[in-house]
Amino acid sequence: MITNTLTVNRFPIIVENTLPKKFFIFKLLLLLHYMSQNKVILLLGTNLGDKKNNLEIAKNLINKDIGEIKKESNILENKAEGFTTNHLFLNQKIEILSSLSPFDILLKVKDIEKKMGRNYFQPKENELYVDRLIDIDILFYNNILINCNQLKIPHPQNYSRDFIKSLSFF
Repeated sequence: MITNTLTVNRFPIIVENTLPKKFFIFKLLLLLHYMSQNKVILLLGTNLGDKKNNLEIAKNLINKDIGEIKKESNILENKAEGFTTNHLFLNQKIEILSSLSPFDILLKVKDIEKKMGRNYFQPKENELYVDRLIDIDILFYNNILINCNQLKIPHPQNYSRDFIKSLSFF
């Protein structure tokens, strides 16, 4: 019988294993990989151009640059909230697994928005937002709370926007 020692949070754990050491190391690496995967819920929104295609491009870039998409919600067409426009939005939630920190995800999200051609304009007087080619918000990151100038998780409008409640995972 092989006895292996695994250290977790500076505490040694003795693991008895009848399998070869190589298999034990593989299982340990696999376990550590999944422990480093964070469950993240993102909200995608678009109200300009080919909206369905915008969502697909964003999902492909997220899958490539941030993490594997595990679940996708229904796609909802709805009116804008916080500003006036003639363009309806398409919105969708996705659940991903990512090894990135919340702040790294924020940087990647902004990079994806920029790559896709999002421009940031000043909203009209008495309005909060403007039309956009793509918008990606971090709704949740595991079960942690973040409240700083750069990032707020859960997203501040997560509970006030009615359409978010209508997006459900299959």
